[in-house]
Amino acid sequence: MSHAHGHEHAPPAPPRVRRTVLAIIVPLVVATVIGLIVLWPRGPAPTQRTDDVVRLRGTVVSATPACPVGTAATLGGPCGNATVEADGQTVTATIPSGASAPRVEAGDKVVVVVTEAVTPEGAADPAARTYAVVDHDRTTPLIWLVALFVAVIVGFGRWRGVASLAGLAITFAILLVFILPAIQRGEPPLWVAIVGSAAIMFAVLYLTHGVSVQTSVAVLGTLGALVLTGLLGLVVTDWMHLTGGGSDESAILTNVLAGIDLRGLLLAGIIIGTLGVLDDVTVTQAAIVGELAAADPSLSARRLYRSAIRVGRAHIASAVNTIILAYAGASLPLLLLIVTAGTRTRDVLTTQQISTEIVRGVVGTIGLVAAVPLTTLLAAWLTSLAHRAATPDEL
Repeated sequence: MSHAHGHEHAPPAPPRVRRTVLAIIVPLVVATVIGLIVLWPRGPAPTQRTDDVVRLRGTVVSATPACPVGTAATLGGPCGNATVEADGQTVTATIPSGASAPRVEAGDKVVVVVTEAVTPEGAADPAARTYAVVDHDRTTPLIWLVALFVAVIVGFGRWRGVASLAGLAITFAILLVFILPAIQRGEPPLWVAIVGSAAIMFAVLYLTHGVSVQTSVAVLGTLGALVLTGLLGLVVTDWMHLTGGGSDESAILTNVLAGIDLRGLLLAGIIIGTLGVLDDVTVTQAAIVGELAAADPSLSARRLYRSAIRVGRAHIASAVNTIILAYAGASLPLLLLIVTAGTRTRDVLTTQQISTEIVRGVVGTIGLVAAVPLTTLLAAWLTSLAHRAATPDEL
């Protein structure tokens, strides 16, 4: 999520500017901490536990996936068998059929589910135990892929890359420890997303880009745009009567988590989905203003804003395309399904599923666009303040 921009050697801002920034940042940090305390997940989580399902991971020794025509292949049942070495034992497991079923062959790493038969007395019957291949074991490829990712980031970014990875770890920690458990326990998803996003921004941006006035400008611009995104999403989803339902995932969630706020979950998804692109835009705009001021200390706040906003427009043009394509790519199977059904374009666009994705993309993009003038204006104002404090070449 974090991107390095060249302001490592920027001189310290004058005391007046630092005091101004602290007067804005400190209350926001305190509010974020209070929000974390109030919304922190407490008590047991409502879950559908599957700990009693026994899974084995092993290697396929041999496989016979083909089924005779007119038997299980046409019935959609198990088709073929595989001999699997798992946990020091060799078992014969069934292979499911269907277009989405795993295709296995000798040498593949697979996951096998064990089903225990029960005697009339209610006891497990090991003699009637059955095995079924349910998926490929992707542990090793994932480890190598993550290792490649880390090597590329560190090899190119060096210490900046290490800081970026640390920021990514913090992001996942906040998602897994705070945001998801809090929503799971019934806290308002919108507020959880705003507080969690603020915590991510404070931790990640300062860690990745250093503690400076320039980074603080990016943080303030990001938080301002996130709040605007949340408010706009609240208005638009109410206006369009979007409930956040309509998908298989939402149907499952309503059964597993009674009373979950699906509309709030939709808004939380919009905020978190916009977060990663926002920090790149705001950090860039703050850095541009700093570089312009260093190149020509005589520039007024108005001229700084006008010069930086021109660069921001070019940046936002590509960023808008990025965020819209990201949402379209995530919805590609759904779009293909609806188009294949031969539904009219208007009917397609006004379905809850497609309207929800349109709202995600449009609201997130508007928040992204708003971040550019907001951050640029704040950076230009602080630069002008620094100049008036007789330190004309610092931000």
